[in-house]
Amino acid sequence: MRTKIAVSAALGLGLVFGASAPALSENLTSADEESATDLEAAVVPGQELEPITDGKIEKGETAYVDVTVATLWTDSKAPRKADKPALGHPVDLDKWNKNLKSTDVRRGLTGKVETQAVYGSQVTVLKTKGKWAYVSVKDQSTPKNDRGYPGWVPTKQLVENDRFGQLKDDQPRAVVTAKKADLEGIEFTKDTGADPSFNVELPLIAQDVDDVRVALPGGGAAWMDIDDVAVYDNGEKAEKPSGDDLVKTAKQFDGLRYLWAGVSAYGFDCSGFTYSIYRAHGIDIPRDSGEQAKAGKKVSSDDLKPGDLLFFSTSSGTVHHVGMYIGDGKMIHSPNASKDVYVTDWKSWDTGNEFSGARRIL
Repeated sequence: MRTKIAVSAALGLGLVFGASAPALSENLTSADEESATDLEAAVVPGQELEPITDGKIEKGETAYVDVTVATLWTDSKAPRKADKPALGHPVDLDKWNKNLKSTDVRRGLTGKVETQAVYGSQVTVLKTKGKWAYVSVKDQSTPKNDRGYPGWVPTKQLVENDRFGQLKDDQPRAVVTAKKADLEGIEFTKDTGADPSFNVELPLIAQDVDDVRVALPGGGAAWMDIDDVAVYDNGEKAEKPSGDDLVKTAKQFDGLRYLWAGVSAYGFDCSGFTYSIYRAHGIDIPRDSGEQAKAGKKVSSDDLKPGDLLFFSTSSGTVHHVGMYIGDGKMIHSPNASKDVYVTDWKSWDTGNEFSGARRIL
């Protein structure tokens, strides 16, 4: 639920004036105005947005994803020639998807990629090796590591920035609800290589009728269209969704090509899809289908409601797929490298009789 929020005074008047943002208050006394004028003169525009960093990515540090989507690999040698567009700064995910046009090439990512992390995501650096870092993604829970989902990522795609971390802790947040959003009017940084996609969360530093101004992980700030985001006050949770709300969010990705380990509007795998849809509504569930199958509560297939998760297992009982029930006997899912996100009759789709249960998260 979008909320109009006054910019936090903790951010400082200098930043607000320097960013040409709305004033904090229209009811300043003459003494307040004099004090603000003195402060404005003493502050270098944008200095409150300069990154606090030593410029190094080292073991034990907190860092932030500084590209549209960072892909976490099983090791530094896993990427193929076709994957080069996903390794730079900035990344070129449209070109990468073109390189993955062949189903066989796309399927070849299986076993090479662990997960992805969107722009601004917080990671812990577990170790480094040359130009790569082994990190864990804070907001993706998994039994693989209690600090978050682990994998290898090029260090050029990460930034250390304690100031950005402070802003994430102290400021309201803008969460991208559109498939993709644009950063406009970027200031106080040369770091402009990202396009926020679905579920990106950035600290809010100003807001007007049409736009929100957000802090960037690499330093500086930019504007985004207010229609592309939901704004939440510091500590405010998203309003609890209905099953129909989840289904509506999921359906906007109908037709998006499957991507192994994907968690963004550039491609999802099956559990990355369900994880991302729930996260968009403020509900955290595990990253992988096997752990998602333990979340919430068990429900009978005769008592399904929209938003319930449907699981499918091998003969040995290993969960290998998850979809979201949308009503009328149908589910929406991202099944495999040869398919897109699509709606299907789930019982007709399950030709191998692999259905292994349903879970209700809400």
